[in-house]
Amino acid sequence: FVLRRACADAAGWPSGLAVAVNLSPIQFKEAELFEMICAALADSGLPPQRLEIEITESVLLERGSENHAFMQRLKQLGIELALDDFGTGYSSLSYLTAFPFDKIKIDKSFIRNLTHQPRSSAIISAIVTLARGLDMSVTAEGVETREAFDRLKALGVNFAQGYLFGRPQPIERILFDAPVKPSRRDAA
Repeated sequence: FVLRRACADAAGWPSGLAVAVNLSPIQFKEAELFEMICAALADSGLPPQRLEIEITESVLLERGSENHAFMQRLKQLGIELALDDFGTGYSSLSYLTAFPFDKIKIDKSFIRNLTHQPRSSAIISAIVTLARGLDMSVTAEGVETREAFDRLKALGVNFAQGYLFGRPQPIERILFDAPVKPSRRDAA
């Protein structure tokens, strides 16, 4: 339901905006997941390039070869793939070369400590360097202060999300009460 609704809503947004949807480990166990994603795109008319699927590392622990083939099929459609909550859990670097991710999303636990713990900065810097070497972008999750945002920009993070930019709100308010925000590719 969430995937179908997200695609349907995003299809009505300005063409420069995309939508990101988290897939849970339970969804990955569904045999018809690829067909459900294709149906959600077809029924909504949303171009696959405007859909980003976020996958947590725990999904990759199960059914490795099957998940790899599934993700390759998504990439062939033009869907972007993000490795969500990177830096928590098992964080195996082999995932970054074994699976076709476009983006790494750094977990908010590193961002929360960024301005008062030098080790968090070092880890974020290393992730950014690694991502660049693998031709991936980096998103920082949970950005709440301008100081953290400025530090993340200085470290080379491509994108940021969090309460600094706004709290969750109805899409109508975002699209019609405020100027259209740049696409995820244009935001800093």
